Amino acid sequence: MAKKSPKKKINYDVGLYEHKSINNLILLGIYFTQMENEKCTFEKVVGKCFSYFPKMFSFSQYRNWPDSRKLDRPLRELREKRLITGDPKTFFSLTRSGEKLAQEIVKGFGQKKLIL
Repeated sequence: MAKKSPKKKINYDVGLYEHKSINNLILLGIYFTQMENEKCTFEKVVGKCFSYFPKMFSFSQYRNWPDSRKLDRPLRELREKRLITGDPKTFFSLTRSGEKLAQEIVKGFGQKKLIL
């Protein structure tokens, strides 16, 4: 995978992501972390997902705090579907099919609306 840093985010338009599956949003969190050439630890993926998609990854009563429990089952599902490898104790990475799907999701979002 050719790595390049994503550019600065310009907005958190909820309309872009509120009807997307949480699994797809997590794939994007991992994808963006890998694009920055960082190890995608559990903490990193929680942070990325919350940063890009705060409505989906926050506590319902504390919207300014990420809820890491929302990633537990979806991460297992993504691993079972062979879209990611890794675990919370080490780090996560996309498989080839996971990377391909993440790129399709970005295109579907209209990449310029997510990142500059």
